[in-house]
Parts: sequence; C-alpha cells; structure tokens
Amino acid sequence: MAILTKKICLIGDFAVGKTSLVSRYVHGIFSDRYLTTIGVKIDTKQLTISGRGSIKLVLWDIAGTDRFSTMDTHYLRGAAAYLLVVDGTRRDTLDTALQLKKSADQFLNSPPFVMIFNKTDLQDEWEITDAELQRLQRKGWNIVRTSAKQGSKVEHAFGLIASSLLR
Repeated sequence: MAILTKKICLIGDFAVGKTSLVSRYVHGIFSDRYLTTIGVKIDTKQLTISGRGSIKLVLWDIAGTDRFSTMDTHYLRGAAAYLLVVDGTRRDTLDTALQLKKSADQFLNSPPFVMIFNKTDLQDEWEITDAELQRLQRKGWNIVRTSAKQGSKVEHAFGLIASSLLR
C-alpha cells in the first residue's frame, strides 16, 4: 500500500513556538534557545492512523509573520492543510493568527486546519481566555492547547491534522 504524502504548513506570528512544536513532534526534543526561522524549515514525519492508513507529513515551518506577502504565499503553494499557531501568553498573536487564517484560506481554498494555542506551561501568564477559546470552538474549529516545552498535546495536534487528510 502506497504511503500518502501531504504538505502541512505551520503559520503564525513570530515566537509563538512553531519551530519548537515541530522539533518536539519530529525529534522529541525542546530547546530554550530561540532561533528565528528565516524563510522556511522543512521536516518530515510518517505516522499510521489506526484503521485508516499511513501518511507522511511534510512539515513546512514558515517564518513568523503578521501578514502574508507574495513571497510568503509562495511557501503555501501545494499545502493540503495547515497548523495555525498562537502564543497563549500574547493576545496579539491571536489577532495575527485570525488575519493569517483569512489569507491562507483564500490562497488555499479553505483546507483543513488545526488552531494550536501553545505555551500551556505558562498558563498563569495567559492573555487568552477560556471564553475566547470556546467561541472559536463553536465555529467548529479544531482547537488544541499545547506545550512544546513539556510535550503536552503536541502529538494530538499533529494527529488531528493527519486524520483530517485520511478521510
């Protein structure tokens, strides 16, 4: 049986944890050192969804931005889905994510996505309320609270996007 290969983009503002999420998911590691992604960093991971098949995720970790330019949309080309990453400790990153979602949906014709609220290990510093998260969930969006640092719910978030592509 052939393995399905799908391109998944991680998008979001600067320093929300996109690279840390990929590093935790693909390599099982976390680093406190912040390294800005320039352009795009690509990793892959193959997984099997019970009873549904195998899929190889080609993960495009796109440099943080508050809006897409023509150059940035070039990175989105061919994506089957995306992960929209928000830093729960910075309210403005949610506003950015909502703008990026509009642009990505327009460019990609509304593919599957999962919205990740990262940094649950810093819950006491969160600026995003449970009410806001519930409002987004009522839209039918997949919302996952993660901690790349602790590894909490990271596998779940990537598993959701993989499952959406094996339907």
